[in-house]
Amino acid sequence: MLRIQLTSQREDFDRGSRTDWKLISSNDVLWEVYVLMRSAAERVLRQLQEHPDSWTRVVSILQNSANTNTKFFALQVLEGVIKYRWNALPVEQREGIKNFISDLIVMLSRDETSFRRERLYVNKLNVILVQVVKHEWPHRWPRFIPDLVAASKSSETLCENCMVILKLLSEEVFDFSRGEMTQQKIKELKNSLNSEFQLIHELCLYVLAVSTRPELTRETLSTLHAFLSWIPLGYIFESTLLETLLNLFPSAAYRNLALKCLTEVASLTCNGDFYNQHFVKLYTVFMVQLQMVLPRGTALATAYEKGSDEDQAFIQNLALFFTAYFKAHITLLEPYVENREALLAGLDCLIDISYVEETELFKVCLDYWNFFVGDLYQSECSMIDSAVPGLRVNAPIGDGVAAPVPSARKELYKVPLSKLRLLMISRMAKPEEVLIVEDEDGNIVRETMKDNDVLVQYKIMRETLIYLSNLDHADTEEQMISKLALQLNGKEWSWNNLNTLCWAIGSISGSMGEDQENRFLVHVIRDLLNLCEMTRGKDHKAVIASNIMYVVGQYPRFLRAHWKFLKTVVTKLFEFMHETHPGVQDMACDTFLKIVQKCKRKFVQESEPFISELLKALSTTILDLQNHQIHTFYEAVGYMIQAETDPQKREELNAEHAYCGPVCGYQRWSEIINQARTSVDFLKSPEVVRAILNILQTNTSAASSLGQPFLSQLSLIYLDMLNVYRMYSELISSTIAEGGPYASRSSFVKLLRSVKKETLRLIETFVDKADDVGLIAKQFVPAMMDPILGDYARNVADARESEVLSLFACIINKLKGAMLEEIPRVFKAVFECTLDMITKNFEDYPEHRLKFFSLLRAISNHCFTALFTLSSQQLKLVMDSIVWAFRHTERNVAETGLNLLLELLSNFQTSEFANQFHQTYFLMIVQEIFAVLTDTFHKPGFKLHTLILQHLFCLADSEVLTQPLWDVSALGIGAYPNNAAFVKDYTIKLLTTSFRNMTAAEVTMFVNGAFEAKQDLATFKVHLRDFLVQSKAFSSQDNKELYAEEAAAQREVERQRMLSIPGLIAPNELQDDMTDL
Repeated sequence: MLRIQLTSQREDFDRGSRTDWKLISSNDVLWEVYVLMRSAAERVLRQLQEHPDSWTRVVSILQNSANTNTKFFALQVLEGVIKYRWNALPVEQREGIKNFISDLIVMLSRDETSFRRERLYVNKLNVILVQVVKHEWPHRWPRFIPDLVAASKSSETLCENCMVILKLLSEEVFDFSRGEMTQQKIKELKNSLNSEFQLIHELCLYVLAVSTRPELTRETLSTLHAFLSWIPLGYIFESTLLETLLNLFPSAAYRNLALKCLTEVASLTCNGDFYNQHFVKLYTVFMVQLQMVLPRGTALATAYEKGSDEDQAFIQNLALFFTAYFKAHITLLEPYVENREALLAGLDCLIDISYVEETELFKVCLDYWNFFVGDLYQSECSMIDSAVPGLRVNAPIGDGVAAPVPSARKELYKVPLSKLRLLMISRMAKPEEVLIVEDEDGNIVRETMKDNDVLVQYKIMRETLIYLSNLDHADTEEQMISKLALQLNGKEWSWNNLNTLCWAIGSISGSMGEDQENRFLVHVIRDLLNLCEMTRGKDHKAVIASNIMYVVGQYPRFLRAHWKFLKTVVTKLFEFMHETHPGVQDMACDTFLKIVQKCKRKFVQESEPFISELLKALSTTILDLQNHQIHTFYEAVGYMIQAETDPQKREELNAEHAYCGPVCGYQRWSEIINQARTSVDFLKSPEVVRAILNILQTNTSAASSLGQPFLSQLSLIYLDMLNVYRMYSELISSTIAEGGPYASRSSFVKLLRSVKKETLRLIETFVDKADDVGLIAKQFVPAMMDPILGDYARNVADARESEVLSLFACIINKLKGAMLEEIPRVFKAVFECTLDMITKNFEDYPEHRLKFFSLLRAISNHCFTALFTLSSQQLKLVMDSIVWAFRHTERNVAETGLNLLLELLSNFQTSEFANQFHQTYFLMIVQEIFAVLTDTFHKPGFKLHTLILQHLFCLADSEVLTQPLWDVSALGIGAYPNNAAFVKDYTIKLLTTSFRNMTAAEVTMFVNGAFEAKQDLATFKVHLRDFLVQSKAFSSQDNKELYAEEAAAQREVERQRMLSIPGLIAPNELQDDMTDL
């Protein structure tokens, strides 16, 4: 009725008739009432779900309710009880739930009509049953599998549902068990499934042999797919299972499911060669069957584009099969001539699939190609190293060393590898450095947002192409030069073709020998410059310019070895700096900075250094650049000056650098300060404020590259800069005092604060880069104490700059013990006022949070004894603030707080105040660490939680603490034999109270186990993970953060591997001394 009224009114309004606004208003009220009623209903349901006894009504609801939503709500309540409180229920209640769910599933699944009608309901019941099975099977429900298999033979629909249950069980145990169950429970369930799989295997074979129901056959294949990854290989190869799957593959109804099963088999490996011939037969028979489905020569990219969903899924599954089989067993096919045709046909098919324009499918193919060429490269290395130790694959040959003979593997794959190089060149992803892109409308624009997926894809493609280049530099060079020639003659000219080619050329930097690289790059850059000259149109030129800049920026070794070429390239970059097409200037400045960082000495080594010429023409060069581009330019020039080894020449260049630029040099600063001395109000002009901000930002850029030599520039402006800082701070405070809190958000106040922030960044940058610690302590720190530190204390909260905290953290980290006498003053100025700002909630002043705790950490590390001067109230405030930090949901803040706590504990352990400190704070820390350890919001801190608990347990069981940790006045001196016994007892009581779903025996076993494992960090960590799973603290969560440390170790191993392969880590990413050649 309501919908009819609203529709009628809309039609009347469209006809121009008078609208009944009163009725519309009443409808709005009805909607508001509906929203309120719905919110109230949700609140009631949530309270009901949280009620500890609500699950006792589930059976009644499921038996009597006809509403599906009500049943699902009841099952949700029941699922929560099974997951979190199952072991705490009496035996008879557990048995009752188990039998009720089992009988209900059988009843609904036995009949075809009810099974199809209630399919969603049955699926949810299946999930509930599997949750029960995870607790009960095998010890308390030993006949679960035999009973399930026996029930399957009574009805085809029941058999279909039993297959679903078996699949869910396999997934729960083998796919989703990590973080859900303890390691012991996982092992137990896996062993049980293995031991009873014969019954499941026989059932599946029976169904596939005799069933005529497509639904049952498909569900059986789906179940097999879940089991095939872990069952013993005998069940596959010593039965008719594999033959059955291969026979089902050509059938359109079962093709994709059968192919998924074959893919699982293809990915299996075994120790020894017992089943090798079976894997070979699998591939050869499959290729024969594939010809029936997909005739050779089929254009797969076109077939995918025009095909149905099933056809597209088939091509995706085909790619998965090939990649899985080749990754595990390609070496089984290589030795035999009769298998090579099928092998090469499969590789060709996978290359064709790789041209399909579907991102996820290409990722699958790319992942394998990366593995394939990496494995081939490593095998070539092994073979060559055994023949000529130390000679790398396809290395330049000289000094009487004969070229190594290519291996049989390399010769076998010569044609596929060449096709693969063409694929990588044609589909190369965009690197991060390229800022000019083609938008959806075909226009060339500046990139506004980075695509992380594309960057990851580029990294993998670059690595793959590096391997391909190392395997055959000549073919790589030939293909790239040929593609570039097609761009020059216009036969394949397009933005995309040129882009992918140049991105590929840039990506192989460092993989060739130096002579070959020189020859190749001279050819490439010459052709690109010619292409730029002969091409008309701003968009075309912008694309070519971006590619030239990208390519030259990737080859610093070449540029260092060819000064004239380097000078030509830099001159060309200066031309691009005057090109106003979006993105070109940014990329020119970024490329200039990158080249200078790697070739800086070349610019100061000539008899008439290039740097001198550059400084003379600097004003002209930067004329068309925007401020942020000028800052990048000045940073690059700073690197050049810093590379001058003669102190006198460097100082002369530095002075010239300081005065260069009418807008951002010292000359402009002097003009502003001189006018300010005449009238202070001159500094209040927004234009002047912006000019000061630009000068400071330019100086920060210069300081970041110059380091200690920037001292002469900073000394010229330092005191005047502090005076400007003080004046602007007072102006901000008065504006906020007069205008209230909203005044702090005005554009003028924000501009003034930007000057203050940049002043602090400039000083911090210099302090961080400087070498003369004594000079900083004597000349710079005393002068800033009142203008900066005192100003922070005096200011209102909204006017305090977080950069003050990071500046003093940087100063303390740099000066270390030399700042000890100043720490009380720092505490007085920033501690209480900052805590008052950040502890009211977790949202306000986000920038102050991390920087405040970084400052505390610097004090703890370098001026620890300063904490001894604090009163007990002040120290408690410090400890409370640390607890507040690691409770924070912001990862960086919590991690800083945990690191600070760990360092503080280590420092206090060796101090004279060890007993006093730990008697006061030991138990509080244990309680708070367990609180965050079991909180899912703090999973990233697991590594540090583990280290802190290990430290505390080891400390309690050591002789470091000579005084009892318990309250002697209340319990007596003999209440516990030692501190370790007390801490065990305290922890058991704490956890028993916190986790009602765990029995006292389970908690006691965990605590005793933790103390036993405390000396071995790896064992201690596993023990804690199992506790988190057992307590259900992290159930049904993504628990990868609990394994972050292991993942970091794997990344380091991977980096070491990449370092061993020429070009795999780009020259620009290598940290070396860049000796100029």
